[in-house]
Amino acid sequence: MKVCYYYQTFVGLHQILKQAQEVSLVIVSSLHFDEGHIYLNDNEPTDPLFDPMWTEIQEAHYEGTEIHLMLGGAGGAYQELFAHFDLYYPLLVQMIRDRPYVQGINLDIEEEVRLADVKHLIRRIKTDCGSDFKITMAPVQESLMTDGPGMGGFSYKELVKSAEGPWIDAFNVQCYGSFSYDTIQTIVQNGYPPETLVMGMMSGQFTKETFPQALHEVQKIVDAYPSFRGVYDWEYYDAPPGGAADPSVFAREFAKIQPKLEI
Repeated sequence: MKVCYYYQTFVGLHQILKQAQEVSLVIVSSLHFDEGHIYLNDNEPTDPLFDPMWTEIQEAHYEGTEIHLMLGGAGGAYQELFAHFDLYYPLLVQMIRDRPYVQGINLDIEEEVRLADVKHLIRRIKTDCGSDFKITMAPVQESLMTDGPGMGGFSYKELVKSAEGPWIDAFNVQCYGSFSYDTIQTIVQNGYPPETLVMGMMSGQFTKETFPQALHEVQKIVDAYPSFRGVYDWEYYDAPPGGAADPSVFAREFAKIQPKLEI
């Protein structure tokens, strides 16, 4: 089972670098576009401000942790990208090519867009970044529990059934309303294979006292669906149960979970 962090508050990865084998994926967040430039949060990705972060990200990669970039989220990106695709898309591809340790991109679409544009973006990324480059998406849980439009205004079921569907490696599901076995069971019953599902929490959903319930729910999931993809936290710097003092505890605890298969 994979254990993943979104990483936007760049406080340093020194704690998880000590246990990189327990951290499957770090997703550097968040990219967007404005006034002809690509931005990582409030600065261009090449800003020296980010030099320590990129150095640690490379070290994590060399230790075996997969590295992805996140595009979009609450700050948007897609309406600007699709309105000026020929301007912004080459900046995104060049950023990826300049960092060969980046192995995938997470498309977090939280603004209304056309499904045709999303499919076009997926096709272009696969063409320009290579067949091994991974594309994941970050729908809210309701978008996969039902077949209605999500925050992006399109149906993920329709996307999955399209020619571009097989190129989506995983769904990092925003289970901020219900980080639970019941949520994953409903999504699986709606036709999404468990090996494509990463169940996500926000750090504030669980405290040190309630975190055992999160572990219990995930144990139930892997017992029912041994191929279940994994879990993630938004975001690294205050991941429970250790919080800001030690966000690495999140990975250490979830890495212990294994299916209880009967012999």
